[in-house]
Order: sequence, then structure tokens, then C-alpha cells
Amino acid sequence: MRGHLRLVREPSACVDRLIEVVLADDHETMRRTLKGLLDSEPGIEVVAEAADLALATRHVHDYAPHVLVLDLRLPDGSSFAAIGELRRDAPSTQIVALTMQDSPATAKQALDTGALGFVVKDTADAELVDAVRRAAHGDAYVSPRVAARVDALRRG
Repeated sequence: MRGHLRLVREPSACVDRLIEVVLADDHETMRRTLKGLLDSEPGIEVVAEAADLALATRHVHDYAPHVLVLDLRLPDGSSFAAIGELRRDAPSTQIVALTMQDSPATAKQALDTGALGFVVKDTADAELVDAVRRAAHGDAYVSPRVAARVDALRRG
């Protein structure tokens, strides 16, 4: 990933501007649905889509989006490892992890590796927009149905 030209944004650069999003999910129908959801919101635009980690990473480096929405199960590697690498290589892009699993251990792992948000896919229609907006402003978001259990894991 090194050697790519990157645009650097200040953390608050999107406060009064369009929130640019890269959307990475290997299921085309899910991507299309989530893109429609995000693009229909004022102030949010999906600037690129990816079906695998390699393309998602390339899009983050090429577009320098405010937020990457990243499926935790992509076919070409570990999304958790990619989160850590992207936090180092593209620190101005915040990451919202997206998954079918409502496991607090999965949420904790995603957050511990550098994701700022965690959304369960079956509630994405109600939660993803808020998670993206919060992440773009540097605020964390964890799906409510796992948040308390993640807090318990972190304390325990």
C-alpha cells in the first residue's frame, strides 16, 4: 500500500461539507441497497464501491474518503488486518465495520483494530447513516444491540 499518493484531510474537514464514502461489500445487492440509502441522504455521497479488500484499499488511497464502510467478511483477506493497515496508511479515513454478526467479540475486535463504527447488516437501514455521519465527525457508533455487551467485554 505504500507509495500511493494520498490526499490528507484534517479530521474536521467534512463538518460543513459533503461526506464522501467508499462502500466495500462483496454482495452486489447489498452494495446497491446501501449505496441507495447513503446517496439519498443529504450531505453524503458514495464516491466508490468495492467487492474485495484490494479494491477497497485502492479506493481509500485514490479517493481519500471521509468514511470507509467495510464488510468484515470479504473474500481476499482479513478485514481486521485491513482496518489496522488503513488506520496507519490513511488516518484521515474513518472506518465503519459492517457485518452479519451481532457478536460483541467481533465488535470489540473491529473497534480494537481501529474501526470507529460497528453496524450489524440487518439493522443497517436504520443505523448506517447515523454511523457514517458520526464517524465522519470523529465520533464512535456501535449498534445498540451489541453496545452494552461490548462495554462489558472491555471492562471485564
